Amino acid sequence: MKTNFTEQQLKIPALKRSNEILRSCVHCGFCTATCPTYQVLGDELDSPRGRIYLIKDMLENDRPADAKTVRHIDRCLSCLACMTTCPSGVHYMHLVDHARAHIEKTYKRPLMDRMLRWTLARIIPYPKRFRLALLGAKIGRPFAFLMPDARLKAMLTMAPKKIPPVSRNDDPQTFAAIGPKKMRVALMTGCAQKALNTDINDATIRLLTRLGAEVVVAREAGCCGALVHHMGQEDKSHAQAANNIRAWTNEGPFDGIIINTSGCGTTIKDYGHMFRNDPLAKDAAQISAKAMDVTEVIEKLGLPVSEPKNLRVAYHSACSLQHGQKIKTAPKSLLKTAGYDVVEPEDSHLCCGSAGTYNLLQPEISGELKARKVKTLEAKTPDVISAGNIGCMMQIGSGTDIPIVHTVELLDWATGGPCPKALNVIAKT
Repeated sequence: MKTNFTEQQLKIPALKRSNEILRSCVHCGFCTATCPTYQVLGDELDSPRGRIYLIKDMLENDRPADAKTVRHIDRCLSCLACMTTCPSGVHYMHLVDHARAHIEKTYKRPLMDRMLRWTLARIIPYPKRFRLALLGAKIGRPFAFLMPDARLKAMLTMAPKKIPPVSRNDDPQTFAAIGPKKMRVALMTGCAQKALNTDINDATIRLLTRLGAEVVVAREAGCCGALVHHMGQEDKSHAQAANNIRAWTNEGPFDGIIINTSGCGTTIKDYGHMFRNDPLAKDAAQISAKAMDVTEVIEKLGLPVSEPKNLRVAYHSACSLQHGQKIKTAPKSLLKTAGYDVVEPEDSHLCCGSAGTYNLLQPEISGELKARKVKTLEAKTPDVISAGNIGCMMQIGSGTDIPIVHTVELLDWATGGPCPKALNVIAKT
């Protein structure tokens, strides 16, 4: 793609990077075939190629974002399926991140939009606040039908029926390896996950220590910054990311930074890029280089082969894992090693519609994508659905009666841990 940025513009690192990305696009349209929003809406401007044209025009002309551009960029899930499909290697993630930051700085959203985004940014990344909000949503759920805004209704209906008690395993501490120590790792405990499902971190700690890892929950580590990053709030996202970089650097060295929420993993692996022009550049690059999804570190540690189990597992591959981190086979291979019968749904590359806060801010499109995903998963008649991202688990779980658990919970169970709570009924039969 031909671009016309001025020399002065190209002195700005973000514009220079976006220029490189835009120039790599050859307009081929392969991305439209795998874009979920294009499949649902059928609008060229709701495809990666269409959004690239909008972003180019906005950035190149150095103009404030307009309502049309904002509408189509907001509809992007950032699922990154387009990056997997693209034969030219267009790094759409960095481009759309830049566009969102530009929108945040130059566009004044309608009042309700501003209020919703302000609320989400100040609640979800903070587990204590989020727990209180979930309790309020649980109380207000019966009145969801009275909400005048579909987004408010979505926020009430997406709250879990049961809020788990706080797990003390999420407190800063060190868990010793069982047997000879093979490595020392830091566990990213997340923010929303600590309020929505404490079993995931508990299972991760049990499994990693059982396999020979010393697991450290670092002091001061918190939200990865992904939620506000995807809202274009760069200052907030960089502050949260910098907090983690310092926390893990201070308590290191570590052989790995382990993440069991793939949305967080994609962001942490990009810290090196985010801080490339910052005094923290060296430390950020080192953290990114050591960041691993939990399935990657389990492969390194080695999972013992288990006897076949009479349990059919439908594996849902989170977009942030398969497209954002290019991890496609490890979770399935590990589940098979653990003795499970693993199946995948049709169109497994397509998003379930969760995408961070997308299901709250774009409930209609998200609902359509959820219905499609649930249909393909249920078609495989599984006993349980497995996923590697809490957002996907909440999204899919709200649309089906089939139990859904984190992949690490099944691996923990297969190697001596307790049966996942969602599967207790199956285990007793």
